[in-house]
Amino acid sequence: MSDQAFTDAERAAVYRAIGERRDMRHFTKGEVAPELLARLLAAAHQAPSVGLMQPWRFIRITDPSLRQQIQGLVETERVRTAEALGERSDAFMKLKVEGISDCAELLVAALTDDREKHIFGRRTLPEMDLASLSCAIQNLWLAARAEGLGMGWVSLFEPQALAELLRMPAGAKPLAVLCLGPVEAFYPAPMLVLEGWAAERPLSDMLFENQWGES
Repeated sequence: MSDQAFTDAERAAVYRAIGERRDMRHFTKGEVAPELLARLLAAAHQAPSVGLMQPWRFIRITDPSLRQQIQGLVETERVRTAEALGERSDAFMKLKVEGISDCAELLVAALTDDREKHIFGRRTLPEMDLASLSCAIQNLWLAARAEGLGMGWVSLFEPQALAELLRMPAGAKPLAVLCLGPVEAFYPAPMLVLEGWAAERPLSDMLFENQWGES
């Protein structure tokens, strides 16, 4: 074992946070202490980013009317998604897809408007800005689980409509509405699995050797 490895207990805690992280939709309201929220956002801000561009921006939503308007945008897209799903529309409409009204904290994670100037690591893969923001969201998610808080990533919204609602500058793009707060319990498995919407596939289906499709 490497001399740089964590202790057994520390490693177990890391893997537990990864294994028990869930995309939560059911919250018990409550609150997140300011120092805890600051700690979680600091964890997000420590995420790796291509060329150290740090393209993430977080908007904390504290205005109840604004929260309600965001929920309205999500509901509009929920209906449109159901229509696009065709024969699965009824089953989809029965799913709980967000916890905006019940979560203690609501955050919007977005890509900054000045990210196009960053070339390092993005010349052939410009979408690495999105990958970097995703890493920040994952950091926040895992830290929240370690702190006993649930978090849910909501992507059912029209980006331009949300950007206009939040007065984002041209070029900025919202990627996630994040519901954060206390929960009664964490789901024992992903909610979509529990609801029978989808089944998880094993790692062996995603792991190849040397060439695509070679296991």
